[in-house]
Amino acid sequence: MEIPPFPDLPREENLPREEKLALLSGADMWRTAAVPGRGIRSLVLADGPHGLRRPTEESQPALGESAPATCFPAECATACSWDRSLLAELGTAVAHEACAQGVDVLLGPGLNIKRTPLCGRNFEYFSEDPLLAGELGAAWTAAVQAAGVGACPKHFAANNQEADRMRVDAVVDLRTLHEIYLQAFEIVVRKAQPWTVMAAYNSVNGLHATENPWLLDTVLRGTWGYDGVVVSDWGAVTDRAAALAAGLDLEMPFSNGLGARELGAGLEAGTLTEEQVDTSVSRILDLVHRADNGSRSTGQGTGPDAVDLAAHHELARRAAAASMVLLKNDGGILPLDAGGSIALVGELARRPRYQGSGSSQVNPVRLVSALTALQDAAAELVFEPGYVLGADSPCNPDDLLETAAAAAAAADTAVVFLGLPEEAESEGRDRTTLDLPAAQLALLAAVLDANPRTVVVLCNGGVVETGWAEAVPAVLEAWLPGQAGGSAVADVLFGLADPGGRLAETMVHRLQDTPAFGNYPGEGGTVRYGEGLLVGYRWYDTRGLDVAFPFGHGLSYTTFAYRDLAVRSAGTGSGQVVRVGLTVTNTGRRTGTEVVQLYTGAPEDDGGQQRPLRPLRELRGFEKLRLAPGESRRVEFELDVRALSRFDPQSNAWVADAGEYRVEVGASSRDIRLASAAVLDGTVPARALTTSSTIQEWLENPEAAGALVAALSGAGGTGTGGAGEAGAAGPADDGGTGGGLGGALALMGNLPLNRLARFPGTPVTEEVLETLEAGLRRPGGPSA
Repeated sequence: MEIPPFPDLPREENLPREEKLALLSGADMWRTAAVPGRGIRSLVLADGPHGLRRPTEESQPALGESAPATCFPAECATACSWDRSLLAELGTAVAHEACAQGVDVLLGPGLNIKRTPLCGRNFEYFSEDPLLAGELGAAWTAAVQAAGVGACPKHFAANNQEADRMRVDAVVDLRTLHEIYLQAFEIVVRKAQPWTVMAAYNSVNGLHATENPWLLDTVLRGTWGYDGVVVSDWGAVTDRAAALAAGLDLEMPFSNGLGARELGAGLEAGTLTEEQVDTSVSRILDLVHRADNGSRSTGQGTGPDAVDLAAHHELARRAAAASMVLLKNDGGILPLDAGGSIALVGELARRPRYQGSGSSQVNPVRLVSALTALQDAAAELVFEPGYVLGADSPCNPDDLLETAAAAAAAADTAVVFLGLPEEAESEGRDRTTLDLPAAQLALLAAVLDANPRTVVVLCNGGVVETGWAEAVPAVLEAWLPGQAGGSAVADVLFGLADPGGRLAETMVHRLQDTPAFGNYPGEGGTVRYGEGLLVGYRWYDTRGLDVAFPFGHGLSYTTFAYRDLAVRSAGTGSGQVVRVGLTVTNTGRRTGTEVVQLYTGAPEDDGGQQRPLRPLRELRGFEKLRLAPGESRRVEFELDVRALSRFDPQSNAWVADAGEYRVEVGASSRDIRLASAAVLDGTVPARALTTSSTIQEWLENPEAAGALVAALSGAGGTGTGGAGEAGAAGPADDGGTGGGLGGALALMGNLPLNRLARFPGTPVTEEVLETLEAGLRRPGGPSA
């Protein structure tokens, strides 16, 4: 059926100033301002990374008080699915529930990089790798918006800790920003064109993210071509006029009129223009158009009966199983025999941690515990809590431990649930340790003594220390698996579902080994990203550090073989592409899933080129497969030059070094199955020579080196005496540039040429510099 067009909304130039300024701020906690007399309705925004949180009271934050909705697995879990199509299904489902509850914009996905495992909000983010985060985030965003609801990727940018998150200044070099902390946002913006983007609380290199024109205008709109609305995180604005001038369109929530007054003052003072106000108002009106057209075009109804919540529960169950990571399975202890006896131990099996705490907390329509699901699935099961959650409990910890150990001793298999209690990780505060609670570790030790045939199921939003895993035959990382997580755990433990997850972040032995250790959480209101590019596996692999479980790791209930790797290059220069193909075969007896991971390594520097540091390997592509026993499938990747490039701050562009790149395919960053190489022409621009260029840069250019020697010879320079030890160079040091002079200059290669003029007795005089400058300006003269 053809949908009639909406009547045209008034354009910004036809609105009085008072109405314009009102549109640039929220009307309350969750709604934008309306102008009913002009047909402009308010929009409803709601949290939604892993399920809808529509507050029951529009004027309040209403944490824990929201309309019931499906609680899907948290992003820490779904990232481990490495499955774009699954994220699209989840996005569609959440969008349908948003439509049913009258929500126009979902505040998600969370795209911030997991710089430190201590970040209390890591459960709401995808990965330590920007490609994985960006690809999954783009799939979710595109699906949400295809269903008629806007998405709001967050938190832009460098919002990687909860400690002092409202004020801290993240000091990050330009290359690291582009390659690590901005890349996931860039992928989502370019691929999915989100309706809104959320600016973060923190500052970036001295300016609040909400008031940072480099972030919001130069990069987001200028370089990436973003045309949607930039909205503040709730309460992130400190100067509304400066924020608008920087490119922030919408301040949330309602600021009691303060924002509008600051905008008015900025207009009166001339620090803002009417054109800037009109531009942001135009974007708000475009967002209203998008929301109206989206809701009508999908035909999605409203109200509790408009959504198939039972189907969404089953999707949540399937997504959870597809995201669980089997870390260990010594002796093939899993899957379990449903006919055997099981001792289920751990209060988390009865009172599950299925989501994180804070603004993303969903009020689930249903909740299935592992205890309930396993009681239904197992022939014989006994449960013992083993420990308590929360400080107030009449139970004696020693009694709990003893009864749990006795139950384990009497069972064929012990299944122990361990994890982080709710108070250990939450939005608003960071963790202080990677350790599991001491009472849980004591319980595990007692159970292992009673029954070595023990399986551990982990329930946590951020990685934990796993030294205890050496004594445990099987470990299943379930993360925060959502409302159907208990059923999904049972499915995986009994082999009804393959453990489909692969780690989206590295699990380490010690906090001291992590990249940000020593820089995090910062001091004096500043946190320095001193590790640079080496975040996550880039750090561990490049430095050769041992880890507990590497990035990309995860076991299946079957096995896979990789073969027939083919790497081909086509095109030249910036148009060059590298095509990679291989065949994967399920060599086991069960249907299972595999994630094929493509990594590359940049050309090695021989020391003479002084290339910038590149990580040992970087993820460049991935594909999730589901194969029946004996089934084979060909997997193909295509990489353009940008995919193999680094960001060059000097040219403010992405450049590819010339040379041979390693091409590796494997099942994790430490499990490389096949390797080859591809040669790139390179796109590094030649540096323009000036008299401020170093002597080495002059000597690397044969024409420039000749001009330099000629100028010195014309000035009567001998290359001896005066310039420190350089004068001792003899004919053997000429480096091919003209006797002892070239050798002397080479010894001072890092010195800018014009500074050599300041040394006593130097042959590089002002006249020599003027001669060289004239030569640089001459058509056909040495320029690079």
